[in-house]
Order: sequence, then structure tokens, then C-alpha cells
Amino acid sequence: MGKITRALQKATQESLLHMEKIVKIKEYEQMIVHKLETSNLDARLVSYFDPKAVISEQYKILTTNVLSLNKSKPPKTIAITSSIASEGKTVSALNLAVTMSHATHKPRIVLIDADLRKGQLLHYLGAPHRKGLSEFLQGEASLDEILFSLDDINHLSFIASGAVAANPVELLASAPMRELIASMRAKYDFVLIDTPPVIPVTDAVIIGSHVEGVLLVIKAGHTQRGMISRAVELLAQAHSNVIGHILTGVEYFIPEYIYRYL
Repeated sequence: MGKITRALQKATQESLLHMEKIVKIKEYEQMIVHKLETSNLDARLVSYFDPKAVISEQYKILTTNVLSLNKSKPPKTIAITSSIASEGKTVSALNLAVTMSHATHKPRIVLIDADLRKGQLLHYLGAPHRKGLSEFLQGEASLDEILFSLDDINHLSFIASGAVAANPVELLASAPMRELIASMRAKYDFVLIDTPPVIPVTDAVIIGSHVEGVLLVIKAGHTQRGMISRAVELLAQAHSNVIGHILTGVEYFIPEYIYRYL
């Protein structure tokens, strides 16, 4: 096992130990976000419906942390993945994208749904089925046909996954996929790519080797430590750069003296 893999595993173990120290307590009423009846967006897009909510603030902190990794040259292409399914990966990717689009300098963001097996982006956006990444990579649609935006969210564009592909691994590993990432990197300030989980399939590992950073989503009380270590190991073997972890499913401890200022 290489030095890089061992270092990543050590960092992961330390992160897990820190996460285990988080205390679950009372959930405050202010953490409840109410969906606007006029919007088709899923209520879990907290950063859109209530930018000042406690959860939204965590995505702002995540954005700051990502951008501060290298202030002179922060990662512009970032994949969001998880070890296994049902860890909140797509919801995290959407909230991060919305939060980044709200930044003071109004950066241009594009979020790509690269889950060619079970893409959920359109579901959370409340948008109808449309051509997407699958059709583009197979030469059945142009870039202009698959890029879209919503009136609800400014400075943010999307590419859906498209039809379920028979050969997702081959499509994601193809030259057109690498060219698409390069093209989006040149056109947008940040490119976020939602990928399938790492352990069940190799899709995320392939994408991870083509981007500048990977964020690994971990669900508290759900993801086993061995799964996380294995996911990090697989990403390291593909020379992916894991830049951080997103912990979901946590009830945050907010002391009263801090709570007064939220």
C-alpha cells in the first residue's frame, strides 16, 4: 500500500473519530425550512428556500473551505460522491451549487448529473424529462440541447443525466466526457459533478481521476467506517484528490450563547 493511500486512510480515520464526538440534542424550530408553494424545487434544497437557515450556513462554510484550499487557484472541477447509496449525495451537490451561485462575485456554476444509471437531478428540480449527458456522450444531442437553467436560480446551469445508459462506464471514460469537463471548466467558474456511489460501481472513480477535487458524502449513523475507508482507497488508487467530506444526517449541538446570534 502506497504512502498516499496510508495518509488518506489516516486522515479519514481522524475525521471519523471527530465526527463520532458530535452530540445529538434538541432540534430548534428555526432549523425547520418551509417550502414555497409556488416552486417546483424539492424542499430539501434548503440553501434556496432559506439561505439564512442553520443548515444553509453549513453549506456556506463548506463553500468557504473548498475555496480556501488554494486561494490563488481553488479547484474548479469537483465531483460529489459517496461510499454507498442513500447518503444524501445529490441533495448535497444541489445545495452546494446553489450556495456557490449566491456568492458575492456571482460565479457561474454548472451542475452535471453524471449518474447514468439512476440520475435524480431532474426529480429534485421538479423539472420534466429531457435529453442529457447520456445522449450527448453518444452523439445524440448537442451541448446546447442539454444545458439548461431555471428561472428560480440565477447563475446556475444544469446538465441532466439523460436516458439510462447501457454502457455507463464506457461513456464516462470516453474522450467526449473528458472534453466536456474541459469545455465546462473553460466556460464556467466552477463545475460540480454528481456521480454514483464509489463502492457499488466504478463510475465515480473514473470521474474522480478527471477532476481537480472530490467531496465524499458520509451519512451519520448510516455509513460504516469500513465502507468509507474502502471508498477513499479506491479513489486514491485512481489518483483522485479527496479534498473533504460532507457529513449528512446530523443534529447539531448549538449552545444558547451561540444560538442567539443565528
